[in-house]
Amino acid sequence: MQRVFPFFLEAAWVTILLSLLTAILGLVCAILGTFARLSRFWALRMLGATYVSIFRGTPALIQLFILYFGGPQIGIQLDAFEAGVIGLGVNVGAYMTETMRGAIISVDKGQAEAARTLGMSRWQAMRSVILPQAMRLMIRPLGVNLNTLVKSTALVAAISVVELTYTAQRYIGSTYKPFEMFLIAGVLYMIIIYIVGLGVAWADRKAQLH
Repeated sequence: MQRVFPFFLEAAWVTILLSLLTAILGLVCAILGTFARLSRFWALRMLGATYVSIFRGTPALIQLFILYFGGPQIGIQLDAFEAGVIGLGVNVGAYMTETMRGAIISVDKGQAEAARTLGMSRWQAMRSVILPQAMRLMIRPLGVNLNTLVKSTALVAAISVVELTYTAQRYIGSTYKPFEMFLIAGVLYMIIIYIVGLGVAWADRKAQLH
């Protein structure tokens, strides 16, 4: 275990980087998806709903396989890490879209009506009145999405990204100690998720103060 632990630490950094890049891409997709879902234009609403339905309605692992193994057939060449970031990012973005949309529509409609009465445009009301209140409601659910995302990074072991799960599987063959290898990986996952939880709790406290 002492011999393989440094390799697990390297894999943990890969998992952290993968989680960070995936979260950024997921948030971008979620912002676009949310505004599409709430748009006044029928075509955009349908586009947003289709995006959410496809990526929430199919397994993330299948999505990764289609992107990584099927991509070259249609001219998309990605290495395993890139496929992992894009595949998981677009997937978690669909879940975040519904989290954000739910927070926005849960704000009392009277707030928007009052803003419009004061002469604000729809966008000004959204930016200055609705979103600040919705942010307080969406931080904790988004934190749940992020925790799920960190655990979902284990799926990229199936396309040979050298992260924690892949590293555990690789050293089982040479050590014949599956319990110990997966225990190390599990503890490191817990540490990463604990740190994410601290960040979410801090952001939630800051949002509640404003």
